[in-house]
Order: sequence, then C-alpha cells, then structure tokens
Amino acid sequence: MKWFEAAAEEIIAGIKSSIEELNIKEVERLIDLLLEAKEKKIFIVGMGRSGFVARAFALRLMNLGFSVYFLGETITPAAEKGDLLIAISGTGSTKMVLTASTAAKEIGATVIAITSFPESQLGQAADHIITIKGRTKMGWPREEDYLARQIVGEREPLTPLGSVFENNCMVFLDSLVVELMHRLGRTEEDLKRRHATIE
Repeated sequence: MKWFEAAAEEIIAGIKSSIEELNIKEVERLIDLLLEAKEKKIFIVGMGRSGFVARAFALRLMNLGFSVYFLGETITPAAEKGDLLIAISGTGSTKMVLTASTAAKEIGATVIAITSFPESQLGQAADHIITIKGRTKMGWPREEDYLARQIVGEREPLTPLGSVFENNCMVFLDSLVVELMHRLGRTEEDLKRRHATIE
C-alpha cells in the first residue's frame, strides 16, 4: 500500500496548495457573474474527467436554483446574449471546449474559463479566468527542462494524466457552492428539495 498512501498524501497536499494559491479577486468576480446570471441560463462544458467535474458542479447549481445545462445533452436549449458559459479544461486546449467557447462568444454569452493555463487558447477567448493549479494530462515539458527539474528536486506527480487539476477543480467548485449557498441564503434542506426524487 506504499503507492496508495503516497498518492493520497500528495493529492491532499496538492488540493491544499491549490486553494491557498487561488486569486481571491478572480473567485469574487466569478461569484458576481454567477449571481448576476441568476435569471439567465448557465451552460457548463468539459470533456473526459473534467466533464465529470463539470456535471457535478452543474448539479449543485441546479440544486441552488440556477437554470443550468451541461453542453452536449440533447435537451440543452439555445444560448442567448447575456447567458453564461463555464468552460473547464486543464490544458485550455480541448477542442470541443474551445469550439463551444467560440460559439458562445459569437452569440454574446460571457465565457468563464477554469484552467491551469490562463495563457492558453481558452484563456485568451474567455471574459474571465479562474486559474486552478495542477499538472494536466499534457504533463511536464520533457527533455528541454529535465535536467533543471532534477537539479531543483522536482519530480512528476504520482497521479496520472490530468488527475491533479481535476481533483483540485472539484474541491474548488464544491467549496464555491457552499459560499453561494450562504450568499443566497440557502440551506441544505433547500438543496434537497431540488434534488432528484426519481432515481
């Protein structure tokens, strides 16, 4: 169980570090945009494991009373000017996420990027960026800085692919939901009333 324990410790430490390194002004602006969109539609997009994180966040926003949709579902309505798109991509280069973000911008929706790379294509297209620390599935640069990393004692994370970003993102968004609950005056009972009753 050596690797299990080491990975768990690394994941927990990574989440703590990611939360500590958040830009609180970025987070406050995200909260403002979400609250301003209370009477609008909120669309969320993410692929792969980032998509699972996006779906989990969409569920909680629905529980809070937002009109929220996960892009790609057949029942997703048309986006309109003033709506909100939250795009989750660790690399900021996921093709489907970029396509959705570009389309949303053309319609006049506000695009929020949640990514590890604010300088990415997604970051450049977004109206607002939340930077979440984490190694994405692209990993570290390889040969060009391998020696430098060895000298300073850096190594690749134990968790594979984009797990670091996705774990950090999940905790960030779950924490954000609690903040939104309090700002909206919602209780857990309020959320339960909007939770699925046919399961």
